[in-house]
Amino acid sequence: MKPFLFIATLFATFTPISVAESMSLDSALIVDTSRKAFSLPLRNLSENDRRAFAVGNSFFNDNWVTAPSSTAGRDGLGPLFNARSCSACHFQDGRGRPPLTPDERLVSMLFRVSVPGEGPHGGPNPDPAYGDQLQTGAIAGIAPEGDVRIAYAEREVMYSDGAVASLRVPRYTLTDPAYGEFPEGLMVSPRVAPAMIGMGLLAAIPEPDILALADPDDADKDGVSGRPNHVWNARVSAKSLGRFGWKANQPTVEQQVAGAFLGDIGITSPLFAQENCTGAQADCAAAPHGGEPEVDARKLERVTYYSSVLAPPARRDRSNPAVRRGEALFTEIGCAACHVVEMRTGAYPSVPAVENQAIHPYTDLLLHDMGEGLADGRPDYEADGREWRTAPLWGIGLVETVNGHTLFLHDGRARNLEEAILWHGGEGEPSRTKFMNLTADDRAAVIGFLESL
Repeated sequence: MKPFLFIATLFATFTPISVAESMSLDSALIVDTSRKAFSLPLRNLSENDRRAFAVGNSFFNDNWVTAPSSTAGRDGLGPLFNARSCSACHFQDGRGRPPLTPDERLVSMLFRVSVPGEGPHGGPNPDPAYGDQLQTGAIAGIAPEGDVRIAYAEREVMYSDGAVASLRVPRYTLTDPAYGEFPEGLMVSPRVAPAMIGMGLLAAIPEPDILALADPDDADKDGVSGRPNHVWNARVSAKSLGRFGWKANQPTVEQQVAGAFLGDIGITSPLFAQENCTGAQADCAAAPHGGEPEVDARKLERVTYYSSVLAPPARRDRSNPAVRRGEALFTEIGCAACHVVEMRTGAYPSVPAVENQAIHPYTDLLLHDMGEGLADGRPDYEADGREWRTAPLWGIGLVETVNGHTLFLHDGRARNLEEAILWHGGEGEPSRTKFMNLTADDRAAVIGFLESL
């Protein structure tokens, strides 16, 4: 879509709201329940900012091609990759999923890999032959690194009232290794692409406010700890607070974007200028590239800006009595201890539209032990193999509308929100138990509340 047409679409898709209703909403959020609900900018952007957003959107949706190409500025795909564009993983700026059939290839799901020990700057230790991410795609003449087969078994759980639910237990098998056998003890972590909404707002939460929520030794004895992840910040060449990614392993929106360009599409940038070829991949290293770097500073800035101002959708059905009861129960059973309801943003000069706002992301951006059932066994900086960042919940009720599925958690194993709750262990175990002891009507009210977000 051409930028000026996209801008017109942005204005056309906004739902009018009354002054009274708007005062009850987070000031920059949008009111939209269509398939475009995750693809609209913050309401408070200026006209010039909307133009910048539209430019970033076009780069986000561009398909990269093999170098050399007559298409200047977007060649250099791979040589190894998982996707050809940002939007291939984040369809409609929304949530990815695992394959639905054994024959479907991985598109919006990837697999991190590493070997025991610490890598550069204290992060995961890349495998000498396969690096830190399994690349299932490649340009002509280069062998993809391998593939993954996914199988599920069912496990029943019983509520206190005798109702039964079933959980999918995944099993992942790496296949078709092209650069030597996968080593014994290779650590593998599946990750679906998260929704893009609200990243700039999360980036603008003052660090002291996040750290104030941490309780690594559970000093208040509520069973919930919460730890920050401090990760390498390539822009400042020092450790910074991690905020993004399933294990909070990225410190900034820019680094999240640049890391995805390199790891997912094989595109270098000013932040990560070296191709992601290992020493065992001579053909990869010798393949033509699309410039040094392949995405220049301006494009990186535009995609970063676009990613920073995608608006979370405003809540719906606030006046519904069942939703209001579910909201109260959500707090009563302890979910809000990690899924913190309200935060405030502070100064953020690079994106003024996200500054000084009350927001409701339902996350603390901290790491929590989620139990053995969800463990991937793969450390990521200060995150251990059982810890995950609290996932933001805003927009979660519109995933089915936007992305056509209800597959949740880091690997999409949960087929709905109920199963996602039932997978909570570790620090989430007490809340899970309380949820399982609710009446069927109250459980439905909690789900109804989540669907209103």
